[in-house]
Amino acid sequence: MSAALVEVHPDAGALATAIAGELLARLADAQAQGREPQIGLTGGTIADAVHREVARLSPGSEVDWARVVVWWGDERFVAPDDPERNAGQARAAFLDAVGVPAAHVHEMPSTATAADVGTGATAYASELREHGAGEFEVLMLGVGPDGHVASLFPGNAALDVDDAVTVAVTDSPKPPPERISLTFAALNRSRSVWFLVSGEGKADAVARALSETDVPDVHEIPAVGVRGSEETVWFLDREAASRL
Repeated sequence: MSAALVEVHPDAGALATAIAGELLARLADAQAQGREPQIGLTGGTIADAVHREVARLSPGSEVDWARVVVWWGDERFVAPDDPERNAGQARAAFLDAVGVPAAHVHEMPSTATAADVGTGATAYASELREHGAGEFEVLMLGVGPDGHVASLFPGNAALDVDDAVTVAVTDSPKPPPERISLTFAALNRSRSVWFLVSGEGKADAVARALSETDVPDVHEIPAVGVRGSEETVWFLDREAASRL
């Protein structure tokens, strides 16, 4: 796995623009090399800003969105129209605008499409095995103030699931309690892993995750458990980087 790189931008707006531009360039390069890139999306405030910048910048890019496949690292197991759904936020921000084909958008199951969260997790694992490329071109992840990524929280049993690509989380410390998440086994099948982190409230988690002298255990800071095979980049604004 690659060593982590750190890229710091002045504020959240500049951060979102930089990430969006880099994503478009990466997708265009992958397509130029003959690949149909598959990407993993995340939710949250900074991800939403990135998605909106992707929509804004996309018309000037060389990306063929008909040849991009979209997945999610985690999702809240709620109704499909719940405003907290990561997929709904991404559709509103950029997926519909840039024209990703419906068949290429792999949303995680909701309460309308799965009987329970465990059934939903199993179904998404099957979908990933059937339609996945075996790796993500780019996997984007937010990081919580506690160091969690996707829906893999400190001290949670989901951290130790190593025989599946998805896991049903029933006791998330953040509401709602039921979520579907990719496991480390799936998250680490990525060429590039990008952590998108904004705000002073994340600064302690960032500093702990990137410490070279006191490397935390994955059960304490789950973010340290994900690395890209070619690159791992922490995209930060100045506030998130303030304790490095």
